[in-house]
Amino acid sequence: MLKIEPYRPQDFIDFTKAANVELYQDALTKVRTELLGKHYPLIINGQERDTAEKLVSTNPCDTSERVGSTARATIQDAEDALNGAWDAFKTWKTWTMDARARVLLKAAAILKRKRLEVCALMTLEVGKNYAEADVEVAEAIDFLEYYAREAMKHEGFGAAETTWYAGEENGLMYLPLGVGVSISPWNFPCAIFAGMLAAPIVVGNCIIVKPAEDSGMIAGFVVDILREAGLPAGVVQFLPGVGEEVGDYLVRHARTRFITFTGSRNVGLHINEVAAKVVPGQRFIKRVIMELGGKDALIVDETADIENAVTAAIQGGFGFNGQKCSAMSRLVVVDSVYDEVVGKFVERVNALKVGTGEENANVTAVVNEESFEKIGKYLEIGKSEGKLLTGGAAPGENAGKKGYYVQPTVFGDVDAGARLAQEEIFGPVVSVLRARDWAHALEIANSTEYGLTGGVCSRDRARLEQARHEFEVGNLYFNRKITGAIVGVQPFGGYNMSGTDSKAGGPEYLGNFMQLKAVTERY
Repeated sequence: MLKIEPYRPQDFIDFTKAANVELYQDALTKVRTELLGKHYPLIINGQERDTAEKLVSTNPCDTSERVGSTARATIQDAEDALNGAWDAFKTWKTWTMDARARVLLKAAAILKRKRLEVCALMTLEVGKNYAEADVEVAEAIDFLEYYAREAMKHEGFGAAETTWYAGEENGLMYLPLGVGVSISPWNFPCAIFAGMLAAPIVVGNCIIVKPAEDSGMIAGFVVDILREAGLPAGVVQFLPGVGEEVGDYLVRHARTRFITFTGSRNVGLHINEVAAKVVPGQRFIKRVIMELGGKDALIVDETADIENAVTAAIQGGFGFNGQKCSAMSRLVVVDSVYDEVVGKFVERVNALKVGTGEENANVTAVVNEESFEKIGKYLEIGKSEGKLLTGGAAPGENAGKKGYYVQPTVFGDVDAGARLAQEEIFGPVVSVLRARDWAHALEIANSTEYGLTGGVCSRDRARLEQARHEFEVGNLYFNRKITGAIVGVQPFGGYNMSGTDSKAGGPEYLGNFMQLKAVTERY
C-alpha cells in the first residue's frame, strides 16, 4: 500500500485578507486572457474529436459575454465512446488499486496548483463568487485525495472480512463493474463532476462523462488535468452533449453497467425507470446511484441562539443564490420567536449585495434562462401563497449588466402544504413557516417528499436527540448552516425522493462501483 499522509480536508482561502482577493483577481485576469473563448472538443479513446454543432457557454452575470464552447456529441459519438471504454477496461481493471490511486493523487496535486484558475473560470461560467468557487475546488481536491486513499483499502484477496472455517481458505475479492455513465450538474461543475468520475475509475471501472450543458468549460479543464496526471486513454471518455440525446441513449444502452446522476427529481426518476428495463443483449442489472435535490428546512425554536440561527439561515438560504440541493429553502420558526427571527432574517437579507461573481457579490445571477423563468413563476405563485417580506422581482439586469438576476426573496407565513413549501425552486427564494411549537416544527420539516438536508437551532438537548432520530434527512446539522458538507467529514446524500443515500465522500461510496466475489479453496 502507498505510504502517504492521512487524509485531511483542504483549508479554505480567507478572502477577508486583501492579498487573497488580489490573487483571485489576478486569476480572473489570467483566465480572461488565456481561457476566455476556448473550445473543448470531445475526448474519445484519448483522441480529440470535434463536431459540427457546438454547445456555447455564456456568462450568466453578463449574457453578452461568451465564455467558451464545447463540442456537442452525437449518438454515434456516444456509441464510439462506449465501445472504446470497454476496450480500455480490459487493461485498466488489471491495474492495482495503488496504481490507479496514484493518478488521482497526481491530479489532486495539479488541481491544487491551478486552484485559483479553476475558481476564476467558475466565476465566469456559472457566476460563483470567490468563497463559493473556492470551497468547491477544495471539495474537488478532497474527493480525489479521499477516494484514492479509500481505494487502497480494497486491494487484494481478503480485503473484506470473512469468518474462519476449518479445512478451507475463504475470502472476498473486490472487482470493478465495467463501464458506466456519469451525468453531472452545473451547480457544482468542478467538485461533483470530479467526484462522480473519480470514485468509479479508482476502483477499476471506465466511465463516460456527460457534464451539464451550462458548465462544459470547467469539465473540460478537469479532464485536461486528469490527462496531464497520466490517466490512460479511454478510461474517461469526455462526452459533452444534450442529456435528452446522448444521455438518454447511454442510460438505455445494453452495455452500460451503471449510471451515476446528480440533478432534478424528475430527470432522476426517468433515468431510474429507463435503467430498470432490460433490453436485448443486456447481461447485468444496471446500478443507479443518484442524488435528486431537496426542499430543505432549518428549524429555529424558542431556546435557540437567535443571532447564530439567523446567520445559519442566511448562509444556507442564499449561498450560491440558493442553487444547491442542500440549500435552506424553508425556515421553520416556532411562534414565540417568529417575529424576532423573521425580522432579523429579513434585515440581513436586505443587506446582501447583488452583483457579478467577479465583483464577489453575495448574490449573483442564476445560471440560465430556464432557471430564471422557472424562479420567476414561483415568485408569482408565492405572492398568492404567502406574505412577501422582501424581494419578489426578477429584473434580469443589475447595474447595467444583462443577466439572469433574481432578487433575494423571502415569503412569510407560508402554509406547509403550499407549492412554495413543497416544490424545489432552486433559486434565492426562502419560505418562512410558522410552527405552533417544537413538535409542530418537526412535523412541518418532515412534510415534504424529500429528505436531503435539514437543521435545528436549539439549546434543548432532548429536542436535538429527538431530531437526531426523527428528522427525515440524510444530512442533519445542529446549530449551524445546512450546506457545506466536507468530504470524509460529512458523507453526503439523502433518502426519500432526494436520492439513493449513496453518501458521496464517505467510506461506503466506492462500494457502489464494485462487486464482491467469494472464493473458497478446500485443502
